[in-house]
Amino acid sequence: MMAQRVSRVLIVGGGIGGLSLASALRDRGLAVDLVELQKEWTVYGVGIIQQCNVVRAMADLGLVNRYLDAGFPFEAVGMYAPDGRLLAKIPGQRLAGPQYPANLGISRLALHTVLSGAALEKGTAVRLGTTVERLDQDDAGVDVTFSDGTTGRYDVVVGADGLYSKVRGLLFGDEHRPRHTGQSVWRHNFPRPAEIDHLAAFTGADGNAGLCPLSHDLMYLFVTSEEPGNPRMPADQLHTLMRDRMKGFGGLIGALRDRITDPAQVVYKPMEVLMMPAPWYRGRVVLLGDAVHATTPHLGQGAGMAIEDAVVLAELLPQDAPLGDLLARYMERRYERCRFIVDSSIMVGEWEMARRHDVDRIGLVKKMLEVTAQPV
Repeated sequence: MMAQRVSRVLIVGGGIGGLSLASALRDRGLAVDLVELQKEWTVYGVGIIQQCNVVRAMADLGLVNRYLDAGFPFEAVGMYAPDGRLLAKIPGQRLAGPQYPANLGISRLALHTVLSGAALEKGTAVRLGTTVERLDQDDAGVDVTFSDGTTGRYDVVVGADGLYSKVRGLLFGDEHRPRHTGQSVWRHNFPRPAEIDHLAAFTGADGNAGLCPLSHDLMYLFVTSEEPGNPRMPADQLHTLMRDRMKGFGGLIGALRDRITDPAQVVYKPMEVLMMPAPWYRGRVVLLGDAVHATTPHLGQGAGMAIEDAVVLAELLPQDAPLGDLLARYMERRYERCRFIVDSSIMVGEWEMARRHDVDRIGLVKKMLEVTAQPV
């Protein structure tokens, strides 16, 4: 019996992973519908770190030039003591080619603009304010009932709908749920001084902090903190609370502390994680990104793993082979790599909460770069 070629795909979720996949599948001639629950594409957060493997993935997607134009390219990661002393500078690798930088800092809004613009330009049919309500599979396809009462039939459905994935729930029920790690992260934008032309990571007594360039005149600051029980933070006190979490830092981090005066400019996010065991699919429905491997920001690889998922799925789905075989190959190529990132990121957070200052953080960063430099 001949394998049925995939020709029509539904993507549920219009975030980084879903938009990346939509663009890549359209390049291969597949019909793509994308539904997004939000009525407007609101973008959460301030900025994002995109390391060498992600630059390579964006080159694989054919989006690297417009992507680089929207952010701030840089080459190295600097590791600093709490007082601002440089401990080590770790060079990145130009995995996308010698003409491209190793890393990129980019605002989340700018990244969304690049990805959504490409997906729409290439003919993705997008519906906002809509998600899936029901999935009914058979050997030849998936019948989908949407939240607005409409229906459709697809060869494959991809759940790219984030940490609290509706698609994951439809497939697996409540079997896999995210958990709070005991930490949170605080972020704030600042004008970029000339010396922050790389990712600057500071290890403090109670958490980490860092500065990442986003453009020629903008950077963002992040600070991690221990927050047992995942308390609710009063929105009108976020500036005061963030300053309090920065009290152990000197150098440039310390100098920025008193410039945090507007609670509306602070982005606060509890750290929640999920590493779903294999397989990430049932029948003709498959998951990617935070829906199956949500990580902490300690290694700066969460969005990158979702983009890599999209690269691999877009390569596999159009192939002339049984769909079950293609999805099994997806798991072979993605599972261990994503698990390494999730487990390592959680471990760094646990070191922070245990006040472990004797561990080789520089060695871990080098190991992470070594793993992610490998082909996806």
